[in-house]
Amino acid sequence: MKKTAKIITAGAAAVIAAGLIAFVLILHNKEEEVPVAQEIPVVTETETTTVTTTSEIPETTTTTAPPELSDRARELLEQNKDTVGWIKINNTQVDYPFVRDPGEVDADNTYYGGEAYGWNSYYLSHDFYRNYWREGTLFMDFRDEFGGFEEEQSENIVIYGHNMANGNMFGSVRRYRQDYGFYDQEPFIQLSSNYKDYDYVIFGFCVTSGNWYGDFIYWDMEELDTKEDFDYYVNTVRSKQMIDTGVDVKYGDKLLTLSTCYADEDNSRFIIVARRLREGEVAGDFSSIEKTDAYIKAHSTTTSAGNSAQTTTTVAAPGY
Repeated sequence: MKKTAKIITAGAAAVIAAGLIAFVLILHNKEEEVPVAQEIPVVTETETTTVTTTSEIPETTTTTAPPELSDRARELLEQNKDTVGWIKINNTQVDYPFVRDPGEVDADNTYYGGEAYGWNSYYLSHDFYRNYWREGTLFMDFRDEFGGFEEEQSENIVIYGHNMANGNMFGSVRRYRQDYGFYDQEPFIQLSSNYKDYDYVIFGFCVTSGNWYGDFIYWDMEELDTKEDFDYYVNTVRSKQMIDTGVDVKYGDKLLTLSTCYADEDNSRFIIVARRLREGEVAGDFSSIEKTDAYIKAHSTTTSAGNSAQTTTTVAAPGY
């Protein structure tokens, strides 16, 4: 379409300009599906200028800076690329780095010695430096995630270790089942990733089957994404627990499960299950830990002294 230039007065200019804008918008709506820049001529008494408008919106992206490795992690990763973190329980021999199982290992993989291994099996018989060692190494399930981004971490971290008679690996955690009073002394676990330190409080420990046909396949429940799965896991631990710790656990808490052998005859396991501390809770101060309503009700007694009342919480007696 040809357009004839005209010399117009100031009063007529505004009318014509408005008409041109409306006409361009009509054509734009009919012919263009994606907004593009439009050039609209504006005529004045003394000069003609071109105004460019655009509907393009600049793209904005937000990026999260990658977490920084701790100095300890840098050193350990140089020795073993499978390093995931460090675990410590006071007054036990548990004070070790732990690794992530490499999964299925092919026989031609020289990093692991050139022999084939199945899932969750290599570190049962190799130390942290990948030398053959009957005590093995503490290792995390090959399916678990425990990296720097917390939203990507598994809801339940499962760490395996041998029950050594000399107390090495997870041998010393037998104290929890042999002397219930030990829980009152050491209910907390320190767990560090390669990036950050965390504290957990133990809420249950029990003996359960290690067979695939057992009633609680705890080692196959790392990703507790749904409330139904999470509640099933926690409630099953509570149904088997040796003592009622009273620690409150809710969907959304990050869990930690320590697994070791109990008896070879029935392939049973002793497991300790903890949850990550919540905001306001303090490692080393069990009184700061949120308790279940049922526990508070069952373990509290009220006595009157004049017009005042005092509430005290009892603790489980030692047992075997």
